[in-house]
Amino acid sequence: MHKGRVVFGAMDEVVFGEPAAEAIEAQVDRLAASRAFLIVSGTLRRQTGEIDRIQKLLGPRCAGIFDAMPQHTPREAVIAASEAARAAGADLIITVGGGSITDGAKAVQLCLANDIRTVEDIDSIRATKGAIPPMDAPRVRQISVPTTIAGGEFSSIAGVTNTRTRVKEMLTHRLAMPRAVILDPALSVHTPEWLFLSTGIRAVDHCVEGLCSREAHPYADAQALKGLALLTQGLPRVKADPADLDARMDCQIGTWLSTGPLTSGVPMGASHGIGYVLGAAYGVPHGYTSCVMLPAVMRWNKPANAARQALVADAMGHPGREAADVLDDFIRSLGMPRSLREVRVASEHFDTIAAQAMATPWVPRNPRKIDGPREVREILDMAA
Repeated sequence: MHKGRVVFGAMDEVVFGEPAAEAIEAQVDRLAASRAFLIVSGTLRRQTGEIDRIQKLLGPRCAGIFDAMPQHTPREAVIAASEAARAAGADLIITVGGGSITDGAKAVQLCLANDIRTVEDIDSIRATKGAIPPMDAPRVRQISVPTTIAGGEFSSIAGVTNTRTRVKEMLTHRLAMPRAVILDPALSVHTPEWLFLSTGIRAVDHCVEGLCSREAHPYADAQALKGLALLTQGLPRVKADPADLDARMDCQIGTWLSTGPLTSGVPMGASHGIGYVLGAAYGVPHGYTSCVMLPAVMRWNKPANAARQALVADAMGHPGREAADVLDDFIRSLGMPRSLREVRVASEHFDTIAAQAMATPWVPRNPRKIDGPREVREILDMAA
């Protein structure tokens, strides 16, 4: 008998297929905001007219712009963005960019609400060993316009990197989730191919680890299966024709669905857990961590969840095949890296990575029980 609890997040709506600038203007009207603060991709701002267009449409309701959030969301940039938003008197934050920018704004909301003004102050609001400290709820909320497809905009969790310890830490609050998400495939045309496709594999990883979890349930399964089908069909079409907006839309909606397991209480597994360490400590891009780790994790887990893995192969259009092989072939077909060596992580670091991965929220909840760093090391050796 299934058992579980699905808690619905604090998001009002998802708008898809409308031009981003007009959809943002409509959200600012809906929320009666007068001091909208933009946290945006610097590249998008410098190399395209998209941010200018949004700024012009908002007119005096645009209170300021921050465009210096590096990948993996370092604490220093979160504090800089918070101070800029505070100085601007922001009553709404709008993000346009990738996952690091989305997560950065979630963290900014918490900094504004809890008078966090220094890098060290962030210690008081970060989760430790899964325990979330008491904190004031965000009052200045976020609207997110993602340009990559890792899916962080659909969760209330922000991953923020402590550059001193080189650990990605978790900040979360129910109201850190964006109030609205706007999916505009035309904006993602500016995203570099490697970044769009690799974050697509991150979304695939959400679907796969959600389906393969010991704590999976039918509500999450329905979203993960449809999301996986859309991503599997859409990503190769985007690679074949970057101007195919229908394919990009399928990938964006597939990504939205991919977050169904996580947002309904299903934990991720070792691919996500090891990925946190590879990103924070070794600078491996978010999406690449999934490209490299997911097939190895699936192979290692198979003794514990073969029946669940069969659902993955089926949803990807290859019933009867090994899910790890199907994923391996799919990731290679998109031209993505498939080994730790290709992302410049040498085996001499594996013991350190294995030890750090045990402290992530996901490795202890992997479907095949991981008792210690030795088992993580086995997975890393398979991905070498």
